[in-house]
Amino acid sequence: MNRALRSLLSYLAVGLLLIGAAGIEAKGQALPHINADPAQSSISGISSGAFMSVQFAVAWSSTITGVGVIAGGPYYCAEGNPIDFTGVGAMLEAVGPCMKGPPPPLQALYDETASFANTGDIDDPVHLRDTKVYLFHGFNDAVVAGSVSDAAAAFFAHFAAPGAHNLFYQNSLGAGHSQPITDHPGTAGLNSCPTNVSPFMNQCGYDAAGVILQHIYGVLNPRQTGKLPGKMLTFDQDKYTAPFTPDTFSMGKKGFVYVPQACAAGAACRVHIALHGCLQDYSDIGRRYIDYAGYNEWADTNNVVVLYPQTIKGTGIGTEPLNPQACWDWFAYIHQNADYVTKGGRQIHAIKAMLDALAQGKPSPPTAWAAAAPQGLTEIDAAATAIDLAWRPTPGATGYRVERASGSGDFAPLGTVTGPTFGDSGLPPASTYHYHVVALHGTDESQPSAEITAATIAAPPPCAEPGNCPVAAAQP
Repeated sequence: MNRALRSLLSYLAVGLLLIGAAGIEAKGQALPHINADPAQSSISGISSGAFMSVQFAVAWSSTITGVGVIAGGPYYCAEGNPIDFTGVGAMLEAVGPCMKGPPPPLQALYDETASFANTGDIDDPVHLRDTKVYLFHGFNDAVVAGSVSDAAAAFFAHFAAPGAHNLFYQNSLGAGHSQPITDHPGTAGLNSCPTNVSPFMNQCGYDAAGVILQHIYGVLNPRQTGKLPGKMLTFDQDKYTAPFTPDTFSMGKKGFVYVPQACAAGAACRVHIALHGCLQDYSDIGRRYIDYAGYNEWADTNNVVVLYPQTIKGTGIGTEPLNPQACWDWFAYIHQNADYVTKGGRQIHAIKAMLDALAQGKPSPPTAWAAAAPQGLTEIDAAATAIDLAWRPTPGATGYRVERASGSGDFAPLGTVTGPTFGDSGLPPASTYHYHVVALHGTDESQPSAEITAATIAAPPPCAEPGNCPVAAAQP
């Protein structure tokens, strides 16, 4: 019996007992049905939310088109011990190698990923070949070590298509352990950039949410700068944890979803799932993550619905898992075995049920090949050794070839991607390049886009005490 079937049978058996004992029903406000293609869905998170985003993106790689990982680690980092019913082993792994580093040997994680896929517990990782991946680690992060985020980058690179440029890793900015944000109304009083304290939302003049969404979807319309005309709705999470109550999943009664006006009116949209970190749930910091992480402003002008599932703290008494900081389950505190990283994981199951309820649209029909040069080529981010490029999708294109030139030299091909973003890595700090992109359709190709100039930033100075490192030297 594979893990997914075993987990499902256990899930149903315990749920039936709960229904018989307490008459539990899924009641209350449901998520709206949105005209969104499920296969255009994406996910991101910070800290425990980043670990969970990685787990979800790997488990459902056939559905998730892109993932953003802020201060997170590789898939199955905390591993799992089926005979450790206390969960202590996984917890020690989580707070040790998966936070302070060095992380576990990656080959073991690659092998386990293949094993989960062979038994049907997760999607075939072949789907990760074209997944857009953004990673962020601030060099003032005193909670999660840089080596852990490095391992996450290596994990996704291992499963990427040969020569793929779908990954961008920003590790040259001085943020502490936080969601780095840019200033906008309502953020006054949030933390300065290098800090590592609640609410873990730091004003760094860096719009992580905007970079994530554009790295996944390509160049977007400018974000909304005024009052958001869409609606922030609450919904009852018990409809998606049934037959369990949400607290048995260490999840709150209420979740949140931002719906732009156009999406509410039936326009074709996409869904992005944004997962808070530990101590960032609604009961701890109210709506500060939901309102100020930066996703809603971009979503509003680009037909993206943003789903904000919520965890809660747990005492460990009765059926409530021990979860004193309202973290997502990335170290087996619910299952206490390997199921927590699979489709059968309770929190993964609940989030997928929410996504299925929201994304009720069908895939868009193929568009005619326009043979037009890509438009809007832009440098959306730069690190000391990497440049992140994005452009608007060309109708009918099946891929894109990016070409680069140095100084007055000729353009040379760098690689091809299926979507309208490209991470150019392995570059020297403070170096300048010229880029253009060509749209592809079988053996046909467009004229090159307009040329742009982009540059890496200066490397941050060495610093052995995260939280006390100077920030300004590494700002773009």
